[in-house]
Amino acid sequence: MARDGGGPGLCFQYLGVPELDDRLEPRSMRDYVDTPLWNRPAAEVSWDCYLGERRRGTVDVSPYAAPARAEDLSGLPPACVSACQYDPLRDEDIAYAQALSHADVPTELVLYPGVIHGGQVPESSVSNRILADMVAALRRGLAGQAR
Repeated sequence: MARDGGGPGLCFQYLGVPELDDRLEPRSMRDYVDTPLWNRPAAEVSWDCYLGERRRGTVDVSPYAAPARAEDLSGLPPACVSACQYDPLRDEDIAYAQALSHADVPTELVLYPGVIHGGQVPESSVSNRILADMVAALRRGLAGQAR
């Protein structure tokens, strides 16, 4: 919206396991219906709260609300997108990173193998790695050095 509305200028996007597609169609969304922390039922509730009941998956959802619907991603700032293997959001996150790359947006995709949504296992090595990766990506991005 900032790009299309003339500002403010954004220098970087950090998209940590983002929820991007209200249609809930990717295979990972169908496969992970009962995973801990985040699953398809949680995504349904989240989208219904955000968009209003009975709007999720309809044609009138704006790409500003559900970025996976956007047809033109060109001119967006560099991005870092993270995804986790056992996360219902995995496939939409990977697809969005690919779409950004195809639109010539400098994009880093980080996939965490063997991890549920966000890697939320307190004080685990993978949680520490995800936090360190996030901080490093934000530092690079905000310094204008996104990969």
